Amino acid sequence: MKYLIICLTALISSASFAQFSILNAESPEELRLKREEAKQGQQNDSLLTPFTNQVLPYGFIEDKDILWSMVVWEIIDLNEKLNQPYYHTYTDSGNNNNKSLYDVLFDGINSGEIAEVYEDEEFTSKVSKENITSKIQAVRTSDWFLDKINSGEKITKEDSLQGIDHIKTDTKTIKLVKIKGMWYIDKRLGQMKYRLLGIAPMGPDPQMLGLIVDGYTQQDELIDLFWVYYPDARKTLSYYYLFNPRNSASPVTFDDALNARRFNSMIYKSEGGLGDGNINGYIPADAEGQLEESQRIKRLILSKENNMWNY
Repeated sequence: MKYLIICLTALISSASFAQFSILNAESPEELRLKREEAKQGQQNDSLLTPFTNQVLPYGFIEDKDILWSMVVWEIIDLNEKLNQPYYHTYTDSGNNNNKSLYDVLFDGINSGEIAEVYEDEEFTSKVSKENITSKIQAVRTSDWFLDKINSGEKITKEDSLQGIDHIKTDTKTIKLVKIKGMWYIDKRLGQMKYRLLGIAPMGPDPQMLGLIVDGYTQQDELIDLFWVYYPDARKTLSYYYLFNPRNSASPVTFDDALNARRFNSMIYKSEGGLGDGNINGYIPADAEGQLEESQRIKRLILSKENNMWNY
């Protein structure tokens, strides 16, 4: 108890001092310096270490403790206002602590911090960093440039710039994110809980962009770039923050926001659905009907928790 009081006192006094120093800066240069000092002080203070960037471990759940469960797949549209913090943390300023959700995942994979990366949502086919890199970019050579090469003509630098297109899917084009998770009732605690299992950014296929297929130019074809087993990404996601619209002085880590389900989503597949569970499979060509089915599944999950306490 005494240690807890000391830690909380240090946390409050350190935060108060940092805020006081920032508010009393006499120039923009001093302001930036004080903010950097405050960040470094919070990271280096040993008393604050237990409270910063710590991943809250998941509790161990035995099968016998699960009274009911349902696995659902959802799509998060980053164009929606509630979901924009996952995308609009992107900046061109080069600030390493200011990244979009896609950047955090992709950089974590490249650095080797995130190793459990797969091709599919069932996590059966693992992919390497090299395969992911080739999947998000493509090099396309124009027909006229190939003809010029084959003819033996001299190739200039301008010809190479105009004749070779480098197409890449980056964070600016990632507007949809898929997640896979399980809703379950823990009968020991008598609570409905949610556990994230996988996450996948969706983007345009660089191999198809600009190609003409059946008379149509391919622009909007979106694919799952990769699936990350979420528990393996939690540590990386806990290092970066997204904007908190309710309190800009108190940012939230990506891991905390995702686990707390601070986003709006639409269910596109469920474990209890017909066929393979894809809603567009048993309600085809009906966007309104698919949306209604998504809402029905959400109400079903909510009713399970409510009915648990009905006598």
